[in-house]
Amino acid sequence: MAWRIRSARPDLKLILHAVDISRQAVEFAERGVYSVDSSQLAPTRVLEHMTTAEIDELFDRNGDVVSVKSWLREGINWRIGDVGAPQVLEPLGLQDIVVANNFLCHMDASDADSCLRNIARLVRPQGYLFVSGIDLDVRTQVACDLGWQPVEELIEEIHEADAGMRNDWPFHYGGLEPLNKIRRDWRVRYASAFELGSSSIPSSDGAVQDETFQRLTQQT
Repeated sequence: MAWRIRSARPDLKLILHAVDISRQAVEFAERGVYSVDSSQLAPTRVLEHMTTAEIDELFDRNGDVVSVKSWLREGINWRIGDVGAPQVLEPLGLQDIVVANNFLCHMDASDADSCLRNIARLVRPQGYLFVSGIDLDVRTQVACDLGWQPVEELIEEIHEADAGMRNDWPFHYGGLEPLNKIRRDWRVRYASAFELGSSSIPSSDGAVQDETFQRLTQQT
């Protein structure tokens, strides 16, 4: 993420907060050193989905070991924390962009729902939340309740980007269902990026509904 943003907008001052509940994961990521041949934490290879040009842009190489370039490591604050905890907002504050990818799928539906709602508290008004690797029923329900506006640009390309998740469906809990435009709610269900505004209005049952969201879900 830092590479993409800083490459496109070198004029911006980018400050990132990287949070994980696992001390081991945070310390490993902060080191930013990886084996070319295999991951030290997972059975899949860290670099297997990257092109040679991307690897050269992101890493310095020393034999069979690569390390994240210093200009990408700058401005990253590494934290051990539980993003499902109510007090998560205090140390982090409101953010323009929040990314929550590939961990909510490991929770049961109730815990994932509660955690996602808590994560959304970190996004400042008119900020953006990127969330994937989650049960789509959970994400759709939370987006509906809180009035999130899906970012429609590249919905299909982003949804189909991770072939591994697509290939696991429907046999693995982390698998991703095919995009189905027949659904009335497909724009919300299959979006991975949302704008979180301050124009939401409470519905009669107490849930928050956004007029734009209602318009999108009514379209065929």
